[in-house]
Amino acid sequence: MNFHVITIFPEICEAYTSASVLGRAQKTDKGKGAKHHGKKISVEYYNPRDYVKDKHKKVDDKPYGGGPGMVMKAEPVIKAWEKAVGRKKDQKKVKTLIMSPRGKTFTNKLAKDYVNKYDHLVLISGRYEGIDARVKKALKAEEVSVGDYILTGGELPALSIIDATARQVAGVLGEHDSLEDDRATTGECYTRPDAIVYKQKKYVVPKVFLSGNHGEIDKRRARKKG
Repeated sequence: MNFHVITIFPEICEAYTSASVLGRAQKTDKGKGAKHHGKKISVEYYNPRDYVKDKHKKVDDKPYGGGPGMVMKAEPVIKAWEKAVGRKKDQKKVKTLIMSPRGKTFTNKLAKDYVNKYDHLVLISGRYEGIDARVKKALKAEEVSVGDYILTGGELPALSIIDATARQVAGVLGEHDSLEDDRATTGECYTRPDAIVYKQKKYVVPKVFLSGNHGEIDKRRARKKG
């Protein structure tokens, strides 16, 4: 899966995507006996400021019809998109998303659909009061929201979508991906020691997790999920 992020703050995103699981997934695994040798994902950044000609690199302007704030101009965003995927022969394998609190709610199911249907995911991160509406029409983009709240920019939503979607790519989480999904779904996991004391109160690991009986452990997790 190839992620393409259009943002005026690429350095904000790169710090996150170059670390931990996402960082490893972008490297070629040359380890002995490794099952997945190639890169699992790629993450590239495109700054709209690189596609404007004025000396101030201005990518925003006042909105027609008045109103508060500034709006990101259409042309720099569209040019950044063209640089990212505009020359791909099979545009059916390209999905373009605009980060927006008005959009469709992003879910784990959508993440799986993106991996199954597309090779390229373009994430347009707006700033200011939004993006010129012609971008959505010209690029046949879809607005997506990560929650019922408003942020100062689209970078955090874009990172959330990259993280959740990358997890669905084979090999990104290694051989324990299904187990990790179970832990995240139930919300119940423990490690050593089996008892801790905090403010004179003792907290212990439930006995079933110490029993070694994986059948009973699975049953408990299934109940928690329900």
